Amino acid sequence: MAESAYFARLAIRSGDLEAAAWHSAVVRVAHWVNALSFLGLLVSGIAILLAHPRLYWGETGAVGMPSLLDLPLPFVLTGQTGWGRYLHFLSAWICVIAGSVYVIHGLVARHFERDFLPAAEPKYGSLQRLTYLAVVFALFPLAIWTGLAMSPAITSVFPAVVTILGGQQSARTMHFCIASLLVVFLFVHVAMVCATGFKNQMRGMITGVRSEGEE
Repeated sequence: MAESAYFARLAIRSGDLEAAAWHSAVVRVAHWVNALSFLGLLVSGIAILLAHPRLYWGETGAVGMPSLLDLPLPFVLTGQTGWGRYLHFLSAWICVIAGSVYVIHGLVARHFERDFLPAAEPKYGSLQRLTYLAVVFALFPLAIWTGLAMSPAITSVFPAVVTILGGQQSARTMHFCIASLLVVFLFVHVAMVCATGFKNQMRGMITGVRSEGEE
């Protein structure tokens, strides 16, 4: 009897440090592809913004016209818009593809239902769950929509994409605001990873397993 109790306690103690499944391969790959593409979007978006750091509302906006908001950035009119737009376009499509794979996998594998819905037994806190859901199902779709609304090729075929938003400059202003919220989310996300055990969290997102009870 004493021997059985000893082995039971040993099993419990070992279980606390046991590597537990945490993230599937699809989630991990999509996470890092999205991270890299978001970095490309951020760098190229800043380059594009420096060419005209003013925001407008409506269909048109140019130097000399009244602006909605003048950003505290210098005008850098040459040298960066060509590569910036190319990188932004490329990064955006990579992000859309990886994000779509993540969402489809999350729905099929019931990842969202299991880990993020209020009635689930989640790995995350309530605020964290709501934030992730808002980013995945609200901010990113809005970023895609407002980005497409600034494309003449898209709006020439589907004019409603931009007219619903009030014009291309309105779409640009919304795109900037949404991107700013996503950047804030990025910093909060990194801070939360650090606060909950950076090494263990990174292990979980790289290898798919993490040690329970380890920071």
